[in-house]
Amino acid sequence: MKRRPLIIDTDPGVDDAIAILLALASPELDLLGICAVAGNVPLAATQDNARRICELAGRPDIPVYAGCPRPMLREQIFGKYSGVSGLGGTLLPPPSMPLMHGHAVDFLLDTLDEAAQGRREKVTICAIGPLTDLGVVFSMRPSVVRGIERLVIMGGAFSALGNRTPSAEYNILADPHAARIVFSSGAPITLAPLDMTFRALAKPEWVASLKALKRRVASVAAELITFYDRNDPERYGEVGGPLHDPTTVAWLLRPEFFTGRDVFVDVDCEGHLTLGHTQADWRGKTGCPANAHVLTGIDAPAFFAFLKERLAAYE
Repeated sequence: MKRRPLIIDTDPGVDDAIAILLALASPELDLLGICAVAGNVPLAATQDNARRICELAGRPDIPVYAGCPRPMLREQIFGKYSGVSGLGGTLLPPPSMPLMHGHAVDFLLDTLDEAAQGRREKVTICAIGPLTDLGVVFSMRPSVVRGIERLVIMGGAFSALGNRTPSAEYNILADPHAARIVFSSGAPITLAPLDMTFRALAKPEWVASLKALKRRVASVAAELITFYDRNDPERYGEVGGPLHDPTTVAWLLRPEFFTGRDVFVDVDCEGHLTLGHTQADWRGKTGCPANAHVLTGIDAPAFFAFLKERLAAYE
């Protein structure tokens, strides 16, 4: 089986943890490394959490790099839905695997530069936190974009509106200037916005079925998902909390679960009330060419059946 080279840039984070576990359970993917960025919690916690998740998955061989500790320009804001530690109420032991020497930006630059020059296969990146690391990479060396096979981003909101301000989704709001750099980089982008992820609701019966497996990784995943009550039937239309980040990895593995459209996307970096707002040119009003494949729909039952199958495969 040919394996897709993958890097995950992340700020674990409950949803991030499930996404990493899905990637590590998937033989189709060759996880080259994990880049931790400040986001849900400070960098000291995100890099620690990334290593805890790797050890939970039995993969202490995965290189974990610490990335940017703060946004490029704006004041720092942290997440609200993963608890103080970032991993909810689950007590995973402190990691014994080392943090890699060097900065995540250098790891990304070196890896993508090799791919851009044809010395290795092009790399796919799942960016499921603030886009600071990638904004710095593309600012320092724009040519490395040629080494990217696909950049899959969890972020943004359109008709669904925001989850942190009335119009902005958290990952984009946390570093809108980096996000604008990324969307204008020329990288082939797939975007998983709230409009789609709000349909990926982890319903109580599905979480209970994970617990019923009585397997270590699946049980921890269930505990993570239920730590913070994200049920909002008035907004989502039914009971359940959205699992945002794992949809990016699922799209790589099972794109047939999703629908989407190619459109031009930009990020507001100036607005007082709309900072971090993502705008999609659905009707071609700007005349700008499409720069992202925006996911608009998901077969949620198929997605959750697939996720459960992969989480159950650990033991």
